[in-house]
Amino acid sequence: MQRFHKIGIITYQSPHLKTEQVLNSFLLNDCGGGGDLCLYALPFVSREERAVLFSHRPKQSEAISAKEIAAKWNLKYQECASDAEIPNECDIYVITGCGILSQECLKGKKVLNAHPGIIPNSRGLDSFKWAILEDRPLGVTLHYINEEVDSGEIVAVMPTQVYESDTLHTLARRHYENEIALIANFKYHLQNPSNPYDEIPQMQSTKRMKPIEEKEMMNHFEAYKQKWQCNE
Repeated sequence: MQRFHKIGIITYQSPHLKTEQVLNSFLLNDCGGGGDLCLYALPFVSREERAVLFSHRPKQSEAISAKEIAAKWNLKYQECASDAEIPNECDIYVITGCGILSQECLKGKKVLNAHPGIIPNSRGLDSFKWAILEDRPLGVTLHYINEEVDSGEIVAVMPTQVYESDTLHTLARRHYENEIALIANFKYHLQNPSNPYDEIPQMQSTKRMKPIEEKEMMNHFEAYKQKWQCNE
């Protein structure tokens, strides 16, 4: 079984929930396989909060910072002004929080990401919501990063199960939990790749949903649920 002597975590300098959850899994469950964790923290550029009808992800700022976690567990922590400052010193890099990485950063690195959609069918933003609105299957993809958005080599796809009693809230929670589990257990998935959707058609990358589209998505949820709980 492949051993990673150094695992790079690419994250934000600000408190970030996904980073906290993934690191917690690494540190308490040895999901990294005993490799040394090196944290590379990038500046977080705050944007004006958008008003949405349905928040499908927990608030990411309600968390502990990577710096505090690194100090407690005696991990290497390096703040980088840009992604070009992240050194090529790790066997593999895992994204827990960042924007689009530059080509300069990616050169010479193996970088893994968990995308909350089934690539190449669900790419871009608000994948959970677009899958429901457009009757696409729901799942999370572990993939390598390349120069295009959500289009790198796929390692594994984890379908998100749909249950009869699901609400939008319970389904969104389960979908997010799958995202955390997939990236936190990346080593297992590298050794056991699985993609039940390897022939799924490619679709265009999506943008943030507008309120009118969100409303349509919410109204469509019951029909979506009835369809996909029967197709699994």
